[in-house]
This record gives sequence, structure tokens and C-alpha cells, in this order.
Amino acid sequence: MVGILLSWLVTSVSLFILSKLPLGIEIDSFGKAVVSAAVFGILNALLWPLSALVSLPLIKILTLGILALIVNTIIFGLAALLVSGFRLRWGIWSALLGAIALSIVNSVLYSLLNRVL
Repeated sequence: MVGILLSWLVTSVSLFILSKLPLGIEIDSFGKAVVSAAVFGILNALLWPLSALVSLPLIKILTLGILALIVNTIIFGLAALLVSGFRLRWGIWSALLGAIALSIVNSVLYSLLNRVL
């Protein structure tokens, strides 16, 4: 349970940081980032098993992880559609940039968190 809460907090902080960068991602407040992170997590939990069923490991090897980027972009866009106060200024391009940047920022935050803990 603590791991889920920690993941939620890290994703919330990451989304709030992304909203301050010129990526076309707009989040009104940290509270909206928390809600967006929850929706992002729920969509992630629902869509990743579906994408694993659709794509065989061979396809993942052949596409070199492009499927993961596409799924994350779709999740990012769906979260923006579902949460008021979370907008993508440039549509799919903001979702794509956001998916890439979210992975990077989350990695950095988890790395810092592991050093502290």
C-alpha cells in the first residue's frame, strides 16, 4: 500500500513539474496533478494488461519499445480528457512529449528517492 501511495505522489510531483516546462502540458494546480496522477495510474492498470495481450513478446522486440511509448501517449491523452484542469495545448504532440518527459522525470525522482531512503 505504501508503494502505491509513493508512486502516486511521485507521479503527481512529476506531472506538476511537467506543467511548468514548455511542453504544452497545462495543469491548474497541484491538486489537479494529484487527481491526474490517480487517473493516470488507473488507466495504466487497465490498459497495460490489454496491450500485453495484443502484443506478443516478439512484436515488442521488433518494435524496440515503440508500443510502450504509444500506450503511454494514449494514457496521457485520456487522462487529460478525463480530468478538468489538465490540458494538452498541442494535442497528441503534447501527449507524446509528456509521455517521454514523464518517464524521465519519474526516473530522476525515484533515483533521488532511493538515495534518501
